[in-house]
Amino acid sequence: MSQTTESSMKKIYLEKVVLNMGLGKSGDIIEIAKRALEQISGKKPSARFAKETQRDWGVRKGEPIGVAVTVRGDDAVALLKRLLEAKGNTVNGKSFDNFGNYSFGIKEHIDIPDVKYEPSIGILGLGISVTLSRPGYAVRTRSKHKASVGKTHVITNQEAKDYLTKEFGVTVA
Repeated sequence: MSQTTESSMKKIYLEKVVLNMGLGKSGDIIEIAKRALEQISGKKPSARFAKETQRDWGVRKGEPIGVAVTVRGDDAVALLKRLLEAKGNTVNGKSFDNFGNYSFGIKEHIDIPDVKYEPSIGILGLGISVTLSRPGYAVRTRSKHKASVGKTHVITNQEAKDYLTKEFGVTVA
């Protein structure tokens, strides 16, 4: 009687959810986008700055042109459930990469449950990046003795889809 048990090192979990609003210009719109992201996530967002000057677009290097917020832990799980609900609990199969990441966008932030329309904010779109991980993935990002994750330990495209289907009840289209 051979019973296959999955190793605890193979258990997939939600590492983080990153919400990003790329606005392309600085000024009051940055503060408005910060309020919108804070309303969605409950966390304090930070500005993202231009890496180089684009004269055609009127953007200078170092100028704030977007805002982002990273959510981790139980807050990330609750937030992802709300974000997926805004997309009708359906995910696009082409939006997964081969390392356990999934990205999608929402055209109007007021589609998210529990987010009310405020005339001072208006309607903004945002991009969402979801990162899945396994125990042992820290070897990629630690400062000393960096190493790559082995081929058999990397989260495949199909494993990421199966995880989202099982944990969040979404359908992959």
